[in-house]
Amino acid sequence: MSTQTITETLPATGTWTIDPSHSEVSFKVRHLGISKTRGRFGSFRGDIVVAEQPEQSHVAVEIDAASIDTKDAGRDEHLRGADFFDAAAFPTLTFVTTGVEQRGGEWIVSGDLTIRGVTRPVVLETELAGVVADPWGNERVGFVASTEVNREDFGLTWNAALETGGLLVGKTVQIDLEVEAVLQK
Repeated sequence: MSTQTITETLPATGTWTIDPSHSEVSFKVRHLGISKTRGRFGSFRGDIVVAEQPEQSHVAVEIDAASIDTKDAGRDEHLRGADFFDAAAFPTLTFVTTGVEQRGGEWIVSGDLTIRGVTRPVVLETELAGVVADPWGNERVGFVASTEVNREDFGLTWNAALETGGLLVGKTVQIDLEVEAVLQK
């Protein structure tokens, strides 16, 4: 029986490519004011460039807007349409870093998030989950990150008023990332 050693040290310098089969881009938003609807994007790609000085590291990610999945085909079509992501006109969402800072055991990754052609700054609270060698000789790194955005800041303003007061869809969206990336040789 072999054991796998996961380290909490910083990943090696170089380019790490996100492994979409072991990563997830998900979100949740308040629905009817009483629960949260969850969803994910099934298609995305990106690289993490780890620099000698970690604060000079860089991340660039592209997410396919049409790959949204909330487990409801009708809702997903509405989200792909002009009321929300308008995936035909704006096929990708992007994130590009503007800064990386370590605060205690956490990393603060600042960057520009672009949705529907609108770019706004966001801050990802990021945790290094570990670095490990996989059984095939690759070095892998894991990160967990989250942020909250106001969807209306990106032009996602569609909503419906409820007879009892309030709105159908909340304005605040929590974004959660589970990222596993492979060091390129």
